[in-house]
Amino acid sequence: MSNETVVTAAMLAIGDELLSGRTKDKNIGHLADMLTISGIDLKEVRIVADEEDAIVEALNALRGKYDYVFTSGGIGPTHDDITADAVSKAFGVPCEHDAAAMVLLAEMYKRREMEFTEARQRMARMPRGATHIANPVSTAPGFIIGNVYVMAGVPQVFQAMVDNVLPTLKTGTPVLSLAIACPYGEGEIGTPLAAIQKAHPETSIGSYPRYVGQRFSTEIVVRGRSQDVIEAAGAEVRAMIEDIRRRKDIAENHSADA
Repeated sequence: MSNETVVTAAMLAIGDELLSGRTKDKNIGHLADMLTISGIDLKEVRIVADEEDAIVEALNALRGKYDYVFTSGGIGPTHDDITADAVSKAFGVPCEHDAAAMVLLAEMYKRREMEFTEARQRMARMPRGATHIANPVSTAPGFIIGNVYVMAGVPQVFQAMVDNVLPTLKTGTPVLSLAIACPYGEGEIGTPLAAIQKAHPETSIGSYPRYVGQRFSTEIVVRGRSQDVIEAAGAEVRAMIEDIRRRKDIAENHSADA
């Protein structure tokens, strides 16, 4: 019986600028790296526009399917920062100015000798009952409600919030990986590699083609939660490569003899 623990997550990246290409997302890759290290499987990523209904629909689909949902973007001071409103609607609770967040922001702007305007006060809005995600970079907090973690879209702030969140999460058995260099293209290895994958269902085997010097090659990566499991599949992958090499040598020798 397996003692492996699987914890799953999804990410919802929010913003018109992501879909238009004006802003190049840096948060998805960072979150994927950090979750992998922590033993949490990032299973799905969605990108949606700054549209309340789209955010609500995506959030409700994801939060019911995975252990954790992480969002980025849309919690700033401008009119199109509507993530707090959409998350509140998804959970069926009011979106309101959080008293503790108002104090944090008011004190920060006072220190900076800046007016705590109505627009800046928008950054203190969150669903009723939400708890804070600390923001050591620019003070305005993210928030947690249910299994949803709502964070800023600015990469430096997002990364700082992720650092604060990760120690609080339940984690699973980390995924291990084994990379094997293969001198043949996917067209040659596809059928036998599929058979190896079928024989080792506890692994995930990926093939990543390369084209260098007018020749195709492939990096084969075996992933799993047990070293024994990935080594067993890896041994069959290496045997497959050797079998292809041997058959090619025989064919070349027959051709030369002819």
